[in-house]
Amino acid sequence: MSEHAPTEAQAGAAPSGLRWYVVHAYSGMEKAVERNLRERIDRAGMQAKFGRILVPTEEVVELKNGKKSVTERRFFPGYVLVEMLMDDETWHLVKHTSKVTGFVGGARNRPAPISEAEVMKIVNQMQEGVEKPRPKVEWEVGELVRVKEGPFTDFNGAVEEVNYEKSKVRVSVTIFGRATPVELDFSQVEKV
Repeated sequence: MSEHAPTEAQAGAAPSGLRWYVVHAYSGMEKAVERNLRERIDRAGMQAKFGRILVPTEEVVELKNGKKSVTERRFFPGYVLVEMLMDDETWHLVKHTSKVTGFVGGARNRPAPISEAEVMKIVNQMQEGVEKPRPKVEWEVGELVRVKEGPFTDFNGAVEEVNYEKSKVRVSVTIFGRATPVELDFSQVEKV
């Protein structure tokens, strides 16, 4: 890249100049980074140079003691998306926010933005997670599982069918030398 390459503003960036950048945060600290960033932006009076801040999460359904609970799962652990106008001031503000380790992509002091299409893909995935949360444990047909409760406890079998709507799996369990299909709740089986 030569010294005289056009800057993003000259190369026809969005009129506002705001682009999406990927910020690397300590894993598990993504929400804290989002909070810290917002506070620092407000304190520095740089609201005009920043847009949205996204922590990519999706909702997942967990079965705990037979009860369904919906929790958030980060699907890009350790990453926060920040919409911002990249200049020395904003770069410093983000880079020196606590729990941030730096930007992802581009040169060390000139991070590369990600495309709007990539951001839309992430936003759509987040939206889908809200509309139909995914089960935390995903079963695959053919996968070997062990039955951990019910009349077939301690039997092993292969998953024949998965029904996420009803949270049930059909497992082919070998009983007395014959394969018998048994319908079980997700909570009654575990991966071998």
